[in-house]
Amino acid sequence: MSRAGELVELHARSLDLAAEVVDGLRPDQLELPSPCAGWTLRRLMEHIVGQHQGFAAAARGAGPDLALWADAPVGDDPAGAFRRTGAELTAAFREAAAAGRDVWLPEIQHGGPFPLAHAVGFHLLDTLVHGWDVAAALGVQAPFTAVVDGDEELAATLLAVAEAVPAAPENRVPGKAFAPRLEAGTAGGRFDRALALLGRDPVWKA
Repeated sequence: MSRAGELVELHARSLDLAAEVVDGLRPDQLELPSPCAGWTLRRLMEHIVGQHQGFAAAARGAGPDLALWADAPVGDDPAGAFRRTGAELTAAFREAAAAGRDVWLPEIQHGGPFPLAHAVGFHLLDTLVHGWDVAAALGVQAPFTAVVDGDEELAATLLAVAEAVPAAPENRVPGKAFAPRLEAGTAGGRFDRALALLGRDPVWKA
């Protein structure tokens, strides 16, 4: 199996872990605040599902069309929307790996094309970090973090991608995907270090 194919299967594991968190999100909790400044859980879930659809379209050969990346409504079934679009994304990534296809990602840097392995790595990071966002908003981030840290391959890949995210001041201003880096504590594992690299406070609470 190619490196891209291996990452696709690792990414599928990340989706499964995040889906288990989202399964615990009730409709009456969608207006709770999230670690994403100014975003409720509903806004976060709409972004996550929209990203699933955007990455899937890119993996199937769509060009740099930002309309394909629009946030998507989740109604009163955020878990169903997450799992449905996540399954579609996994299928699209597998198709792209089999075809050896590069992908366009209009929301990232110059837009592409990017090697598929890079695209999968980007979204693996998004999946786990946004999974943590949901878990933190629900107060269950510790078990989620522990499971990821206990998966050697997954934790190492997450941290490697987080370390590669540009950290220059112009890349970490309001409106960009990530806040300025924070100092990582000494007690946390690789997930906490990745969060700090992306400007997330590992001990955030609502």
